[in-house]
Amino acid sequence: MKRRQFIQSSAALGLTGILSASSGLHSKVLVGESHSHNNDLSDLDINIFSKHLQFLDYADMADAAANIGFNGVDLTVRPKGHVLPERVEHDLPKAVEAMSKVGFTPNMMTTAITDTQQNFTAQILNTAGELGFNYYRMGYYRFPEDIEAPQALDDFNQKCQQLAELNKQSEIKGAYQNHAGAGYVGAQIWDIWHLLEGIDSDYLGCQYDIRHASVEGAKSWPIPFNMLRQKINSIVLKDYQWQQVNGQWKLKNVPIGQGMVDFNSYFSLLKKLKIHVPVSLHFEYELGGAEHGAKNIKAEQSTVFNAMKRDVNTVRKLWEMA
Repeated sequence: MKRRQFIQSSAALGLTGILSASSGLHSKVLVGESHSHNNDLSDLDINIFSKHLQFLDYADMADAAANIGFNGVDLTVRPKGHVLPERVEHDLPKAVEAMSKVGFTPNMMTTAITDTQQNFTAQILNTAGELGFNYYRMGYYRFPEDIEAPQALDDFNQKCQQLAELNKQSEIKGAYQNHAGAGYVGAQIWDIWHLLEGIDSDYLGCQYDIRHASVEGAKSWPIPFNMLRQKINSIVLKDYQWQQVNGQWKLKNVPIGQGMVDFNSYFSLLKKLKIHVPVSLHFEYELGGAEHGAKNIKAEQSTVFNAMKRDVNTVRKLWEMA
């Protein structure tokens, strides 16, 4: 049995002592309470994007996520994240042990990785693979001003092919997220089709973000979604509105279900196509700084946790109704 398989199996049984973490970690969740991944189409595997809990240490982050009602954590392993790239070999096992103490198994993480030649790329992927992580989100590419878009996409495709090879060695799947906005590769979903062309989707795919897809694609988003459906290995959930501010239309992030994302159509499509992949739930509306990953927030923790719980419950209800 490979080390990652052993760790995953042991974590599921509550045998957390195999991880080299500090003894100061603790848990407020009852021993034996399960928050493992659910492969049943009747429910979703919802992970909190840990950017929004960066005001907490590993133990308190895991406690909060479990008590709010998440199935796991999409851990930030990047500059200014919960785990810094230069400390990944030392700190990632600590974060995993804290999660395992509340019944979470390592599954998702978010990185700034875009190239095999970046500092710490190999260390991050190797360490995460050994600890049992299954998915990681990449960083973003931007279209350079001095290179035509088709050539730039070819260049980025080469980088992705190299990353897929490294992912295969590390036994982990990468994912490129579509992101709205000028200059982002992937704002137009067609970009990702070219980005992933010829790449084994077992090792590099797409983390599909319906909020960003709706912003850029309005009502046409189902067409490119269908094109990418075989490459989607995880999804992001959040919501938005267009609002007029001082005579100009601007985007405003809002709680799930209070915006313009057509979750009924989206969830119905996911169910129809049997796309049941891990979910990363984001909170990008005003939460006292937690929305930006602040280390010190201005809102009461209870206010932040209640907002998160409301969105988790809303997502599950929308999924059930779709």
